[in-house]
Amino acid sequence: MNKIKKHSAVLFLLPGLLGFTVFYILPFFISLGYAFTDKAVNGTFQGMKNFVDLFHNKAYLKGLFNTCKFIAVSVPLNMGAALGLSLMAKGIKKRKDLFTLVFLIPLVIPSGSMAFFWSSLFADQGVLNGWLNMLGIGKVRWLDSGTAFWIMVLIFTWKNLGYSMVLYIDGLNRIPHDYYEAAWIDGAGAGDIFRGIILPLLQPASILVLIMSLINSFKVFKEIYMITGGYPHDSIYTLQHFMNNMFASLNYPKLTTATAVLVTVMTVFSQFLLKLERKASS
Repeated sequence: MNKIKKHSAVLFLLPGLLGFTVFYILPFFISLGYAFTDKAVNGTFQGMKNFVDLFHNKAYLKGLFNTCKFIAVSVPLNMGAALGLSLMAKGIKKRKDLFTLVFLIPLVIPSGSMAFFWSSLFADQGVLNGWLNMLGIGKVRWLDSGTAFWIMVLIFTWKNLGYSMVLYIDGLNRIPHDYYEAAWIDGAGAGDIFRGIILPLLQPASILVLIMSLINSFKVFKEIYMITGGYPHDSIYTLQHFMNNMFASLNYPKLTTATAVLVTVMTVFSQFLLKLERKASS
């Protein structure tokens, strides 16, 4: 009976696995070959030259710096805000589901509508500059100055806060209530409970939120691209802009080289975090 179940499971998984292999795995490895040639068609083998040149490319280095800066700012901000909101949700007695639902709404808003909203808000002739004009204040070039970076952080946090909050709420619900009662009996305060119980036992959830936040931080490019185009202000020119522009110019060697570096780093870092998550869960 168990063998039949195993064979049935394999048959059900086979179409999905086949499609993933044909449309994702094989194209990735085929395109990876471009990273070692000087051109996509009839190219000659270059060894590691493309990788060396990549780290001397000013546009790539600018995108790499901005991407690292964005992750360093937005991911901790998203995690901290999500943890705070999840603790608030846990303390709410009535309409807890409604409170959570409000922060999940951005997840179901189409990217086009989202880009239109933020663009109309921060455009030169947008809503915010209209309000500033009514107050007698000159307009601000929100998307063409250093403020563009913080707008990107705002969009990322607004979009992903609810999802991270739900993950934290699930982690909080897994902490036995007996732990809190024992701490209260021993005279522990709210700060002691947070540091001694909540933070240590939330480690698996925190690592999962960190992994998902890192993945989602690369997805914010779609909205930013729709708002600002392929050549935005220098402060929000990211690795995705660089790779998208290489694709548009048909420079496949540079594109696949940058992709290979990014995939390798993300894979190694994700495996490291997953190992920590398994250790924290055990």
